[in-house]
Amino acid sequence: MNISRKIIHIDMDCFYASIEMRQNPTLIGKAVAVGGSANQRGVLTTCNYEARKFGLHSAMPTAQALKLCPQLVLLPVNMSLYKEVSAQIHQIFQRYTSIIEPLSLDEAYLDVTHCQHHSGSATWIAQAIRQAIWNELQLTASAGIAPLKFLAKIASDQNKPNGQFVITPEQVADFISTLPLKKIPGVGNVTNEKLKQLGFHTCADIQKSEKHFIFQQFGKFGQRLWDFSHGIDEREIEVNRPRKSLAVENTLLQDISDLNSAEMIVCEQFNKLIFRIQRNWADTPLSEFKKLGIKLKFDDFSQTTLERTMDNFTQENFLYLLEQIWQRRNGRKIRLIGINVHFPNKKVTTQLNLWE
Repeated sequence: MNISRKIIHIDMDCFYASIEMRQNPTLIGKAVAVGGSANQRGVLTTCNYEARKFGLHSAMPTAQALKLCPQLVLLPVNMSLYKEVSAQIHQIFQRYTSIIEPLSLDEAYLDVTHCQHHSGSATWIAQAIRQAIWNELQLTASAGIAPLKFLAKIASDQNKPNGQFVITPEQVADFISTLPLKKIPGVGNVTNEKLKQLGFHTCADIQKSEKHFIFQQFGKFGQRLWDFSHGIDEREIEVNRPRKSLAVENTLLQDISDLNSAEMIVCEQFNKLIFRIQRNWADTPLSEFKKLGIKLKFDDFSQTTLERTMDNFTQENFLYLLEQIWQRRNGRKIRLIGINVHFPNKKVTTQLNLWE
């Protein structure tokens, strides 16, 4: 376990909505969301904490959000402004380290292991970065500080909004032992339900289990689950990580064999994929995303993929691909479904986290 590194995860608070409220202070105190319009199958890219009190959240269909919160102030995505502010934030990061891995416009990892500012204290460096963001841009950020990458990300969520949380090398083992498995990046609702059904609730439960059993139950993801639960995360901060595609996938709580169930899952994934495109590529029309793909993993852990260049980025086209790939099932049940889209053929300037 490499506990000599000093990693900071910075996560801006309600980034798009916070920028809009900064630009228009009359919005402060109101339920505000940024996203696509309801009549165009839009989804929310972000919403402020007032809106979250009504149950609103990122990737929620806009039509559903307006039903839950009729007084919602819905604003269109102003991507050029958000990119400009993101660049200003990264200029602040650069004062402390050049080892920066952007996950999106509002989120990044920083390796400050060799930073000499503030006596080399990662805690003080994170505090200084957050203070500079507030002083210069009037925006709040939360931070997580830890020697392991995944722990820094978990820590940044501990004291949101406008807070930070530190996990020192000496605290790693104790923190991990009591860590709920649902907090581990990549553990969604379905995986968490399966874990609970198997009697796994915390990392300590995984530590007491047999490695081969975890791999058998969770396949490739079992390796990450096992490693993280044992405090192992050797991933480096990737300074240059261009993405060629975005994907959404779900390991199913129960294997399925009927097409109707699979179609419902793909429809939900389609909304999440739109959210991720709107969050970072809102200045590119959806019509430019033409290369679509779908993946199935079967109950024997084999998998198959199908990609096609289609006339348009639509839910119907993903369902068409599902019907085509479904013919490869040969009586097997499905344990995972994923959909993806390739970026248009132009220079990728935004760093994106593939599965986030």
